[in-house]
Amino acid sequence: MAIEYRNLGSTGVKVSPLCLGAMMFGAWGNTDHDESIAIIHRALDAGINFIATPDVYSRGESEEIVGKALAGGRRDSVVLATKVHGTMGDDLNQFGNSRRWIVKEVEDSLRRLKTDWIDLYQIHRPEPDTDIDQTLGALSDLVSAGKVRAIGSSTFAAHQIVQAQWVAERRGRERFTCEQPPYSMLIRRIEADVLPVCQEYGMGVIPWSPLAGGWLSGRYGKGGDSPGSSRRAQMLPSRYDMSLSGNQRKLEAAQAFGELADQAGMPLIEIALGFVTSHPAVTAAIIGPRTMEQLESQLPALERTLSADVLDRIDEIVPPGVNVNPADTGWDAPWLADASMRRRRPPRERS
Repeated sequence: MAIEYRNLGSTGVKVSPLCLGAMMFGAWGNTDHDESIAIIHRALDAGINFIATPDVYSRGESEEIVGKALAGGRRDSVVLATKVHGTMGDDLNQFGNSRRWIVKEVEDSLRRLKTDWIDLYQIHRPEPDTDIDQTLGALSDLVSAGKVRAIGSSTFAAHQIVQAQWVAERRGRERFTCEQPPYSMLIRRIEADVLPVCQEYGMGVIPWSPLAGGWLSGRYGKGGDSPGSSRRAQMLPSRYDMSLSGNQRKLEAAQAFGELADQAGMPLIEIALGFVTSHPAVTAAIIGPRTMEQLESQLPALERTLSADVLDRIDEIVPPGVNVNPADTGWDAPWLADASMRRRRPPRERS
């Protein structure tokens, strides 16, 4: 079966159904640059033509590794995406979605990536303190200058995606052509709103964490490792602490998916990736291998399709539109996380 390359929204650009994410290249994962470059080259040789990495991964080291890997003539055949938003220094303005920071940081990303242009430049997370018109205005100028070909958002709520589309139309700005949300068999909330909104606006969708942060890697079957002992558990306890009921439910679901994979005669990883790429709104699933072995286990999903029976069984284990653990949102909306934004103080607390 040949790889089915897909349209990246309405850009006219075609990309592979798997996108190589570079989070694990550098200090956050594989510190061996030569090995990381070999993984990138293997992915390209296998037919992946889409690479994504934000500036913040290992404070720019990931971008530097990707830049090295694409040197020597490979850049022209790759659709290259990066992001801006995360903290990149000690200065309080080296962060966010402001015009000031975007215009500065894009130059650093271009330098680290060793390229004259970025195919898809994305806003890594929403920032309620910054007017979306200021963000879109800065991005539009970058498109006009030829430094960026298309722009996108990442982990935006449905209403934020709509707001950005409205502002772009009314103010004559470039519009987001792509959204990058969290999506997996365990994290399906976006099916209720984000994915339909993206389809309505003709946006591409490139989900991150299709293996749910390792939960769907096959490691956590009955008698296997405990998610609570994983390397990520110490960084993100809300998503891995097994004393929490939401994570207990995730383990039960992950084990049920493992049994389904055995019945279907394919690895759980391939079912997990095939599930994400089967949704009609999805363009490509982002994979994030740290080792060559991990990459090789995921490459068969480039040509994997799932039967209707398997997809129906997945829906029985985790219903459409449901996050098994409600904490798996990818971005904590401040109006939910900050009590002062969702309730008035009683009179006795007012000064």
